[in-house]
Amino acid sequence: MATLGTQTISTSYTQLLKTFGSNIVDSTMRAVSSGDEAGVSALQICTTGVKSTGTLACDGASTLTGAVTFGTNITASTGTATIGTLSVSGQATFGSHVTMSTGTATIGTESVGLSTIGTLSVTSIATLGSAKIGATGPTITKVSYATASFGSAVVAAHSAPDTTNGTFLLTGAELGDIVIGSINSLGSTTGTTQIETSFFPVASNVVRYVINSKGATAGTIPAGTIFATAMRFTT
Repeated sequence: MATLGTQTISTSYTQLLKTFGSNIVDSTMRAVSSGDEAGVSALQICTTGVKSTGTLACDGASTLTGAVTFGTNITASTGTATIGTLSVSGQATFGSHVTMSTGTATIGTESVGLSTIGTLSVTSIATLGSAKIGATGPTITKVSYATASFGSAVVAAHSAPDTTNGTFLLTGAELGDIVIGSINSLGSTTGTTQIETSFFPVASNVVRYVINSKGATAGTIPAGTIFATAMRFTT
């Protein structure tokens, strides 16, 4: 107040700040203005909060403590937007997509009660810990995939006691996983149309294939490649 010490009230009140109008600070938002109201700022105050109608800028590092609620959206036009934990107690709705025009958007942990995403477009790699399918489940917690070389084989007829089988490495597979597989040389020669296959884990990272001929004669399978996917669900 030293700069006002030598001035009269009539010449210095314009340099003071007040709420716009003649009201005191109460529960209604009012702009902060100069004493003569010739200049009205973008800052509004009341007994329950503070509001900025213009640009709210931070010079240097700024820390927000406690719970912070963003009414509509968070936009990072450039640089990096990093959110350690995003907690949504109600509903988070993305009309079409979440876009980072440049830089990197990183979310450490996202906890959502109900999240609705119109369109999710991933141009690189998206990692999900688990995903619930439908309103009541089940939840898929693991997907493992591998390919393996398959040598040429002759599969005995259904009446014979022998079957063609073997094992291959499928890293990540465990007992109880559901395994779906195929061999890309099946059906490529005469005698393979009546052949059926099954795939199942027999140990950690190890999957067995079993091939049976449903026909009356032996079937042949040329050399090819096994493609297999192991999936793990919980209820």
